[in-house]
Amino acid sequence: MKFVDEANLRVEAGDGGHGCVSFRREKYVPFGGPDGGDGGDGGSVYLVADHNLNTLYDYRVNRVYKAQRGGNGAGKDRTGAKGESRYLRVPIGTLCFSRETDELIGDLTENEQTVRVAQGGYHGMGNARFKSSTNRAPRKTTDGTPGEIRELRLELKLLADVGLVGLPNAGKSTLLAAVSGARPRIADYPFTTLTPQVGVVGVGPLRSFTLVDLPGLIEGAAEGIGLGHRFLRHIQRTRLLFHIVDLLDAEGRDVIEQIQTIEAELEQFSPELASRPRWIVLNKTELVDAEETAELCERVRTTLDWQGALYAVSAIRPDSLNRLLGDAMDYLESEAAERRAASDAEDMDSDDDHES
Repeated sequence: MKFVDEANLRVEAGDGGHGCVSFRREKYVPFGGPDGGDGGDGGSVYLVADHNLNTLYDYRVNRVYKAQRGGNGAGKDRTGAKGESRYLRVPIGTLCFSRETDELIGDLTENEQTVRVAQGGYHGMGNARFKSSTNRAPRKTTDGTPGEIRELRLELKLLADVGLVGLPNAGKSTLLAAVSGARPRIADYPFTTLTPQVGVVGVGPLRSFTLVDLPGLIEGAAEGIGLGHRFLRHIQRTRLLFHIVDLLDAEGRDVIEQIQTIEAELEQFSPELASRPRWIVLNKTELVDAEETAELCERVRTTLDWQGALYAVSAIRPDSLNRLLGDAMDYLESEAAERRAASDAEDMDSDDDHES
């Protein structure tokens, strides 16, 4: 299935059913009175996050989704049937925006999370609702209200723990294939990866994290050169970035130049993303001797004043990746523990405020 991470659609909730004018007419019941029933509520439209989906492709094919209208009321105080709601399943990580106002309506980050995007119409009332001691034969009813109609924009941001960034042919797809069950397209020419690829990396018993590989960035991506910044949204939710650098770049670019190019593109896309924890991973050490690799690592640290994590690996030699993956797993677990502790402390402060 083609990967689609943006889609526009129209949702139409069902109208409410109308109330009914009716009077009870039975033999031997001379003063039957009004018995017109209410209409039924119209169905609403919901988005539901589904972990089995990974693309918005279906919403490129069908663009209009309608919920059922509520039934009209009937005599003998019969209420109209409630309209059936419409549930649209989307991948986890989908954001829903109003196309008219650009307002964020919902951010679906958990499986089976549900967001109502169009409210069904309210039912109309039958004439039985309006009887009183002074109005014993009312002929008044109300119509159901129209269902909400909205123009929506869906945007998918994949949920992954670690994101791979780098220039084309830096070896990102090879690394992903080496450490996970993902099978991205791999070839010796640029832009073999045209869509994001996600894999699960197992580090030990009950220890794993998800890794997303993006199409390569090139200088000028901010202006739309190459594949542009289109797919960078998929690493906005990641907690850590692996910056993959080719030790022997096919176009002869220096290691420092490669790193600075990607840093500049990240900064142009989002300063917040550029400040995300990022580890430099020098790849293809199988093509360079150990002494030269050590010299390049030292150049990166001194020239860029790099204080962060720095690794030298070979994506075709999985054993050289063990330290990188183990450290990443430790970092993610530590970061998750810190977030839980901060959340617990926040809850305790909130409880203390309520008690005081």
